Amino acid sequence: MNKRIVSILQHLLAADTPVKSEHLAKLLQVTSRTVRSDIRELDEFLAKHGASIQPVRSRGYELKITDDRSFRTLLQQLFLYNEPDDPNSPEYRQRYLISRLLLTENYLKLEELADELYISKSTVQNDFKEVKHMLQAYGIGIDKRPNYGVKLRGDEVRLRFCMSEFIVNRSEEERTGGVEAASRMVTPWEMTLIRGIILEQIQNHGVTLSDVTFNNLSIHIAIACKRIRDGNRVAMLSDEGEDFRATEEFRAAEHIVSHIEKQMDLTFPEDEVAYIAMHLAGNKWFEGVTEQQTEEAGPQKLLDRGIYELGREMLAEIDRGFNLNISRDQELLMGICLHLKSALNRVKYGMNIRNPMLDHVKYNYPLAFQAGVIGAKLIESKLNLAIPETEMGYLAIHIGAAMERQQMNNRPKRCLIVCTSGVGSARLLYYKLRSKFGERLEVAGTTEYYKLQQVPLHGIDFVVSTVPIPQTLSVPVVVVQTLLGGGDIDKIEELLTDEGEFTFRYIMEELVFLRQNFTTKEEIITFLGEKMHASGLIRSSEGFIGLVLERENAAPTAYGNLVAIPHPIIPQSNRTVWAVCTLKSPIDWSGKPVQFVCLLSINKNGDEPPAKMYKHLMGLVDDSDIIQQMLECKTYGDFAQIIVKHKLY
Repeated sequence: MNKRIVSILQHLLAADTPVKSEHLAKLLQVTSRTVRSDIRELDEFLAKHGASIQPVRSRGYELKITDDRSFRTLLQQLFLYNEPDDPNSPEYRQRYLISRLLLTENYLKLEELADELYISKSTVQNDFKEVKHMLQAYGIGIDKRPNYGVKLRGDEVRLRFCMSEFIVNRSEEERTGGVEAASRMVTPWEMTLIRGIILEQIQNHGVTLSDVTFNNLSIHIAIACKRIRDGNRVAMLSDEGEDFRATEEFRAAEHIVSHIEKQMDLTFPEDEVAYIAMHLAGNKWFEGVTEQQTEEAGPQKLLDRGIYELGREMLAEIDRGFNLNISRDQELLMGICLHLKSALNRVKYGMNIRNPMLDHVKYNYPLAFQAGVIGAKLIESKLNLAIPETEMGYLAIHIGAAMERQQMNNRPKRCLIVCTSGVGSARLLYYKLRSKFGERLEVAGTTEYYKLQQVPLHGIDFVVSTVPIPQTLSVPVVVVQTLLGGGDIDKIEELLTDEGEFTFRYIMEELVFLRQNFTTKEEIITFLGEKMHASGLIRSSEGFIGLVLERENAAPTAYGNLVAIPHPIIPQSNRTVWAVCTLKSPIDWSGKPVQFVCLLSINKNGDEPPAKMYKHLMGLVDDSDIIQQMLECKTYGDFAQIIVKHKLY
């Protein structure tokens, strides 16, 4: 199967509802006819592997699995063991070209590369446009010399990081930690030797590494061995080397190098030792601190003072922006500070680190990711370091864990029963509530209606009453039958889950623009920002638009499913609001097709926690069928009707 058909299978696997061919066509940027042809081919293929593609009238296609074991085996073969790229695809060729350039010391002619790939010279020239862009992320350039060809130009450390990314095949890295691919740098025997030496020395020096970082260190040392043999040495600045010479990591690196030199007949200059120490410092786990020690001593006594203060300031800044109530979370502070200890070393020395969970975090935990962006921006302003999106994702994982922990620790809601039918009816309602909602709902007590004015409501979340209560209370009132009908349970459930915050609260008719003709994300952001200013929601359209574009530059907000959710890097408006824009045709949004844009502006006063709002927003944009219906809307009435139809309000 080609890459496009595999992508269709991935979309069908992820979808909870049938997916239309038109929607898949927009995602893949091909015609609906091509998608239908691909689906027929995919269906024939799946028939041999315990699954099929079923058309659903007027709704699209859905995946049906008939033999779970056979289908799981297929998925393992497709997504775990097979080479992910089609050799004929531009992506494969571009990675091949980069790997080829990294492994040679000489100039390579384009004609020679074209012959190796069985393509024309003009195709290679086109591929090199993207190759140049990809290498810029590593600070590496391409040196062109007439009659000689092309060659890479860049700092030795950056070249090595690039080698670890492109020569160690990604699919193989998932399966073997990149060890087999690293044998392209050294022999398999030497690779086994390197791993054994590292393991022994980090244990001797009390340096703890995760499995992933242990494999990464093995790969980087294998690369160092090859580069030293080829006559290429790391030249670290004197102050960079000095940063490591007094550390336990440097002593561990010295012992690792000493053993490798003896066994492999190599000589490592001192800068190479500092280079290995840099990897240890950039990937080290914090060892030897127990939860009890953390509680007794506190993070400020267990951590570097500068890191501790930076972590505290970062959490306070996030709380100011989003009212998440996380700045006093000691477990989060410890986790963030320990992460920063290694992350800042990685950023300082330009160490690339891949975050395989990045897209998942951005899509499923958008609020935590935005908090990570805010934290990263504070670090940038304090330390003058550019924090990459991958590191923002790791910060978001810590923050997301704290938010989940906070939710688990939330106390149950407390209600007061008001009943006019006597003690027996009140007790019946009490036990019905306990039976239906268990530990999620605490019944604080019961009272008659005429005594209600004398009952203090402090600590009560809502009142459950068998009769209407005409006067306004300080808490919500839900009127139910004594025997609790189905509708009564739904009303109480809404109060327990805070589902009373409806989508329509965030949408204004004058900020919904359908089937527009914009061609760039900048045009859309500018248009929606000016409309929000015209509605009196923000003070300055230019300032607001600038902050939205700053957020886009930090980490693009295209989330897949044809959706982008741009927003300013810090809250700006006096209320939380969505400005919606759909397009007649998808546009490119930092590499992803987008046709549905929701410009989000959060209440800057922090009067309402944004977590509930994000839950409603993701419920709306997560469903491909709903997005497709919204893209077809021509009026606000059509748009609102879809929200009502799917009970998204």
